[in-house]
Amino acid sequence: MFLIGLTGGIASGKSTVAKHLAALGAETIDADQVARDVVLPGSQGLNQIVKSFGPEVLNAAGGLSREALAEIVFPDPTKRLELEAILHPLIRARTMDLISRSQSKILVYAVPLLVEANVDYPFDMVVTVEAGVENQIARLMTSRGLTENQAQDRIEAQASEQQRVERADYRIDSSGTLENLERQVGNLWTEIQNAAKQKGNSGTN
Repeated sequence: MFLIGLTGGIASGKSTVAKHLAALGAETIDADQVARDVVLPGSQGLNQIVKSFGPEVLNAAGGLSREALAEIVFPDPTKRLELEAILHPLIRARTMDLISRSQSKILVYAVPLLVEANVDYPFDMVVTVEAGVENQIARLMTSRGLTENQAQDRIEAQASEQQRVERADYRIDSSGTLENLERQVGNLWTEIQNAAKQKGNSGTN
């Protein structure tokens, strides 16, 4: 297996890149979906969150209100760390289970907090998708209805572009057109296939 860590800031276009890679033949695991799975109603994760942050983080149906939780943790680094201490071990356990059961030759793990959570999975390649802070703010205000301050809080809660680029082997610029992004993903796919072939020839799994 050739394992790729796909990261990038919020509203950078990670999901779009992941979809293109899936269309080209990669299997993808979405860390955001894993994070949702580990806080489903009745789960250990949700019970721990309610215990730490109170019942106001629940919606009318008894599930997690991500918006209510975000309003509590994003402005407060201490509370954000408390939330991460709950979620990260659960996400890691679930993700490692999914990776271990995969039969795919190329597997992409899309994870926003690869740098922040010090994700140490055995990646063969790390790719970061970067749009620039101004584009991120504009996208968050348009797509999620956030205020500029709310968008800024979410961006500042994550690692900087420089930190992600330093961790990555490959950088995709998502500030331009969709056509330009698709072209970059095509080039990346060629790099991935070549690297995966070399790994296979070396006899490693």
